[in-house]
Formats: sequence, C-alpha cells, structure tokens
Amino acid sequence: MVATANEPSTTSAPGRRGFGTLFVVDLWERFSFYGMAAILVLYLAAPVADGGQGMSGQTATALFACYISLAFMAGLPGGWLADRVLGARRSVLLGGGLIVAGHVTLSLPFDASVYLGLFLVATGTGLVKPAMAAMVGGTGGSDDRDREAVFSLFYMSIQVSAVIAPVVTGFLAEKVAWHLGFAAAAAGMALGLVQFTLGLRKFGDLGRYPAHPLPPAEIQRVLRRTAAVAVPVAVVLVAGVASGTVPLQAVLALFGLGTLVVPFWFLNTLRRRGALEMPRARLRSFTLLMLAASTFWMIFAQSGSVLGLFAERDTDRAVGGYEVPASWFQSVHPLFVLLIAPLCAWLWVRAGDRLTVPVKFAAGLTAGGLSFVLMAVAAVDAQSGPVTPMWLLVVYLLFSCAEVAIAPVGLALAASVAPPGYGSRFLAVNGLFGAVGVVIGGQLYRLTTGIPLPAYFVLAGGIALLAAVLVAAYRHRLLAGLS
Repeated sequence: MVATANEPSTTSAPGRRGFGTLFVVDLWERFSFYGMAAILVLYLAAPVADGGQGMSGQTATALFACYISLAFMAGLPGGWLADRVLGARRSVLLGGGLIVAGHVTLSLPFDASVYLGLFLVATGTGLVKPAMAAMVGGTGGSDDRDREAVFSLFYMSIQVSAVIAPVVTGFLAEKVAWHLGFAAAAAGMALGLVQFTLGLRKFGDLGRYPAHPLPPAEIQRVLRRTAAVAVPVAVVLVAGVASGTVPLQAVLALFGLGTLVVPFWFLNTLRRRGALEMPRARLRSFTLLMLAASTFWMIFAQSGSVLGLFAERDTDRAVGGYEVPASWFQSVHPLFVLLIAPLCAWLWVRAGDRLTVPVKFAAGLTAGGLSFVLMAVAAVDAQSGPVTPMWLLVVYLLFSCAEVAIAPVGLALAASVAPPGYGSRFLAVNGLFGAVGVVIGGQLYRLTTGIPLPAYFVLAGGIALLAAVLVAAYRHRLLAGLS
C-alpha cells in the first residue's frame, strides 16, 4: 500500500494468517454468490404455480445477465470508495452487509423483493470484490510472478464453496422452497462477515486506510452529488419494474448499452485528465486483453442461465429413481477447477516466461469457445429427447480449463499494471470488461427466439475462438506493450 498523509508510512504485512482469514471470508462470500447464481434463473423461469416468477427463458437469462453485469460494474464505484474514501476493510464490511440484506430480501415471498434484492446484492458485491482482491494482492508482495501465484492459489481455494453452495441452496430451493435457498445464501455471507471482523487484528495496517484519500470536504461533495442522482434513479427503476409501470425489457436494454460504454469511458477519462501515469502502449495492451477476456465471460456467465435451463429441460437427470436437481450441475464446474488448478499452477512454473499472459489468454479462450461448439452438438442431440449428462460434464471441463487460464491471470494483470493509488479501481476495470461479456451473452441468447439453439451455441463459441486467434496472432505486440 502506498503511504499517504493519513496513514502510517510503514505497514505490517499480514502474512499467512491474514491470507487465511481473507480466504475464509471470500469462501463464504462465494458461497452466497454461487448459491444464488445456481437457482436464480431456475426460480425466475419456474411457473408461478410452483412458486417461481413465470418468466420466459430469454427474459430470465437477460435479467440474470443484468444482475451479474451490475455486480461487475458496481466494482468501479466500489473500488473508488475503497481507494479514496473507505479503505478496503470498511468496504468489505459495508458491502458484506448489503449482500446479506439483499439475500434476506430475496428470501421474502413477494414478487417486488426480486428486483430490490438483486440490486442490494449487486451493490454489495461491487464493494466487496475489488477491496478483497486488493487486500489479497497486498499479501503477495510486489513481484508480478509472486502476485500471480497468490491470486491463483486464492482463486483455486475458494472454489470449495462454489462446489458446496449449489448443492445446499439447490436442494433447499428445488426440493423445499425457492426462498429458503436465498436464505441459505444470506447465512453464508453473514458467517463471512463474522469471520472477517474477528480476524481484523491479523492484517496490520493492510486495508485500514484509503490508498489515495480524498479531503473530507471533497468526499461530502461527491457523495451528495452521487446520492442526488443515483438514489432516485435506482428507486424509480426498481419500483417501476416491480410495479410493472416500467417495462423490464427497456431497462435491460438501456443497462446493457451503458455496460458496453462504461469501461472505455472510464479509462479514456483517466487518460485525458492525466490521472493515469502509464505509457499509452501499456494501457492499450491491457485494454485489448481485457476486451478479449470479455468473450470468455460472455460464455462463462451462461453457466447459471443457459446451461442451467439446458440441464433442467434437456438433460436426463434421473439417477437410481431420484431426479437430481438441475442446480447441482453448477457444482461440477468449480470441482473441475479444484482438480485442474494445481496442474496449471505446476505448468505455469515449469514453463516460466514461455507462457506469457497473452498465451494463457489465447489458450483459455480456445477452451471456452470449444465448450460452446460442443454444446451445439449436445443441443442437436437433445432435439430427439433428453440427453446424457456427459455432454454437460465435458463442457464444464472445458469451462474450467478456460477459467483457470484467464480469471486469476486477469486479476494479477490488472493489479500489476495499476498505477499507485489505483489498485482497487483497476481490479474493478477487470470486472467491467467481464460485465461487457455478460451483457453481450445475455442479449445474444434472445436470438434463440428466431434461430435454433445449436446455431446460437456455434455463434457464441465462434466469437470466443476468433478472439483466441487474434490474441495468439498479436501476442508479441501485446506483450511488448505490457513490458
């Protein structure tokens, strides 16, 4: 952390004990996130008579994409608050509280609670994720390779909760009551907050102060202006959609358009104002790699929506007379990540500088693109009746290979290129480009009203494969820009 006038010039490193506390906290936060993600689209698309919202698959998928992308986008103001106002610790505490409140709201048996609950969870996630990532980065030292190793270890470890969460929330939601699944997600985040509070003494000064604090008068001015605009807009949209006076489709389209613009606007604004003291070539390479990664997130985010609906409607889930909940398939992906990540970590170390960031991105995008090409074959097979679960298992295996090659490497890249005082915000930029991919995927799925599902999978997979080819072709130029 960079010392400022309002924080000590010397900070004590949190060490392994601090890393362990962060791991446990994020484990519970991921439990709440993956637990809800596993059941949300199924709940939205379930008939009203069965306790669901009765939405079409396309609308449920678009709303899910909106929620995921909002959680990514909220990382930008969340990262700014962590860097300039709250510090990472208070950001985690405040964001975690909002996540708990959101899940509790979702657990209430009222239709209007859906939109308010999703808004609270997304807002809280935007506060927690960049702040948590910045604290994890602070435990890894200043060397790029050490930082990437720390993020990879952290990313692999928290997959434990991603395996367990869909099993717990999926069983409660699909076999007992939908709202009980959301309540379990709330309990998970609450436990994470308790763990974080009890472990604060282990962090020394890490995350105690804002890295680049604003003067108090400036803080009050910014917060007043933001509240004067953001709060009324949020209230009008949530209340309007919940009451039916504002069309949901119009809100989703408007939000999607804003999502596509925000990351480029943010980086360009920083550059024009001279706030970003980094070579233009470095910024350009970073932006292009983040844009390429967004095509992976376009596919990745459909695990809980498109693939969840495929598991429910087109997959034979009978095992010994018991019908496996469709949400349980969401546990397969993180389980594969746990199995694959150690092998990839060994390969990264073994290959050394030969496996550069662009090469890892190209490999991950190739695996991600091939997963949807394979889903096209599965969708053709499903036209004659429910298909074997092996299709989804192999697809999730390719998903996992892609995620291990892109997600932690992208976090480490954002942390390494960030100028002093911009750590949380650059980690949030990584999330913003993820939101771009999520929104594109959610809108692409609407094409299935006019084109066959296999053609949709070929189209989405082809976009990721094209990005892989471009990254591989220009890998040397991209690497030169980063150095």
